[in-house]
Amino acid sequence: MADSLFYLVVAAMAAVVVALVIGIAGYGKGGEFNKKHGNKMMRLRLLFQFIAVLLILAYVYLRNQGGQ
Repeated sequence: MADSLFYLVVAAMAAVVVALVIGIAGYGKGGEFNKKHGNKMMRLRLLFQFIAVLLILAYVYLRNQGGQ
């Protein structure tokens, strides 16, 4: 269980990085994309971060319970 959860944690962190890079690139470029999607990208990144933190906490909890 913990190994599959580890891969979910890695995927969630990768999603955070992708959303962050798209958001920063859109902000840097400016224009219509940033006006239309800038706030959505920030919210999406925050959602991905929240999910990643919950998965990390679950992973640490299960590892400490011996659920390898």
